[in-house]
Parts: sequence; C-alpha cells; structure tokens
Amino acid sequence: MNDAVPPAAPGQPRPQEAGPQPPPEDGPAPPAPLDVPRTPTGHPEVDAHVERLADADHLVTDGHVEVYEDVHRGLRDALTALDTRPGPPVPTRHPGTTPPRGPSGLVPEPPHEHRS
Repeated sequence: MNDAVPPAAPGQPRPQEAGPQPPPEDGPAPPAPLDVPRTPTGHPEVDAHVERLADADHLVTDGHVEVYEDVHRGLRDALTALDTRPGPPVPTRHPGTTPPRGPSGLVPEPPHEHRS
C-alpha cells in the first residue's frame, strides 16, 4: 500500500494532505445554546438561579465563569437559609455580663434529674 498523495491533474486543486489543519481565518465560532434541560424544582428561588444558567448559552466560554459563580453563590445562600431557625432569634448572653442572681444573692443552679 502506498501512502503517497497522487499528484493533481493540471488545472485541478491538489488534495489536502493529512495532518493538523490550521484554524479557520474567520475566528472562533459564535456562542451556541447548549440546550441542557432545566427541570423545575418547585422552589421558586432555586428555579430562578437554575434558569440563570441559560445566560451562559449566549456568552463566549470566558463569560461562563461569572454566570456559574453567580448561580453557585445564589444556590449556596438558598441552602444556608434552610439551616436558619424559624421564629425570633435566640437571645444571647453578652460576655462580661453576670447571670441573674436569686434572692440569696447566689446564682441558682439548674435542677438535676435523678435517675436510678
């Protein structure tokens, strides 16, 4: 078997040789949607962040990082909000304050459970 490229006939273009081809002169292709399905979660705040991912479809690759970081930050905040306790905040004792004292002037001790 001969791997040589046959010479082109007069007036005919020469077949391209095998090997790496140079990039096209007109530059990179424009952004194209990835068409990744985004299924609603039922949580409006989360759904809004997930829909924000569609903004990356119209950006060049370098612009994706900003969108992804924004979505990640929003989803992280939404998850953090789930960990907060409902209702009024729990009062905290400030350092340096003394606990309330009983009528004898002593700090009352909490009751102990006696188990046998």
